[in-house]
Amino acid sequence: MELLHIDCLGKPLRLRASMAGWQQLSWDTHIVAEQPATGYSEGHFSHAFEIQIAAPSNTPNDNAIPNDATPALPQLARVRLEVDLQWQDFKCNYQLFVNDELVSSGTRNATDMQQSAPQPAPDSIKLKTRGNSFGLFAMLLKLLQSAKFVKVALAGLTLATYSAIFSFQFALALIACLVVHEYGHVHAMKHFGIKTKGFYLIPFFGGMALTDEKINTRWQDVVISIMGPTFGLILSLILWGVYLVTDNIFIANLANFNAFLNLINLIPVLPLDGGHVVKSVSFSASTRIATILLSLGTVLGIFISYQLGLFFLAFVLFIGTLDIVVEWRQRHHSLLLPMNRYGQIVSVVWYVATMAILVGIIWHFAQTGDPLLSSPFAILKN
Repeated sequence: MELLHIDCLGKPLRLRASMAGWQQLSWDTHIVAEQPATGYSEGHFSHAFEIQIAAPSNTPNDNAIPNDATPALPQLARVRLEVDLQWQDFKCNYQLFVNDELVSSGTRNATDMQQSAPQPAPDSIKLKTRGNSFGLFAMLLKLLQSAKFVKVALAGLTLATYSAIFSFQFALALIACLVVHEYGHVHAMKHFGIKTKGFYLIPFFGGMALTDEKINTRWQDVVISIMGPTFGLILSLILWGVYLVTDNIFIANLANFNAFLNLINLIPVLPLDGGHVVKSVSFSASTRIATILLSLGTVLGIFISYQLGLFFLAFVLFIGTLDIVVEWRQRHHSLLLPMNRYGQIVSVVWYVATMAILVGIIWHFAQTGDPLLSSPFAILKN
């Protein structure tokens, strides 16, 4: 992750690091200092390097004849960056010296990291065509490269797929629910100042919000991931309320299946939303006590799911936990800033509460005895 991005002699000085101890310092486009990964590391660090800079010209004034001017000779500048780094409850104090003179200093915290403009990804390679003999083929390629065309095509395919399974009217309503879910992700991205490309609907998968930019912190990962199911939960509660007033079975089915789709997205398996949330919480745990509490919480979730007869949910919770445990030892190599204890607690409560309310909605509709309304709960029990 990029910890610092400051000016040094008119050019950007960047410090990137990971919790494994790896650090890399670059000036302009050149790597000037690097430290290999040595394990979880924080404390005081010093990076020093020398660079050539142009010396001021000896020309006395602007009216002097250029041929008589003495050319500027390069000077050697000694640069030193002193950094005090703390990962948990993140704080980065820095001092920049040039020729042993302090030229810049400051402090960066987790809020500063979240507000930093993420570095854009390299421009994607674009297909090129030559000549006029393949005019139709070139037009087709341009059409396929159009984001709007792909969005419309995938939305049409999603509509056709769900129409074949349910009905055209219910498929339209279900797509509207997916749009609300994906808008939750987009809304969270915009909150953090991340530019988005909108979202794409994918049959049997739901949708996917896309961006070319990167996130900096685990808290951003949690909020962006869970806001989709949160928006979906709010919509299901609204639809549930409308059903209680109107007794419309169509609205009941829509609220039920929308809750089911959002619950599936909260399963702690990557690349689903729940996988991102649980992984970010787990990888932010820096003490044995936190790790033990997370493990006990997972075991408790599996046990409760099993006792309620939700065998499918208990199974995927188990598989998701194994997946995260396998990667847990490599967490310090991540380039995402970990959450503090407060962020971890908020994330766990938010995640568990959202999942519990969605299960409650599905369970409520299953008690009606209607075969269609009971189907999502039956799947969870399978």
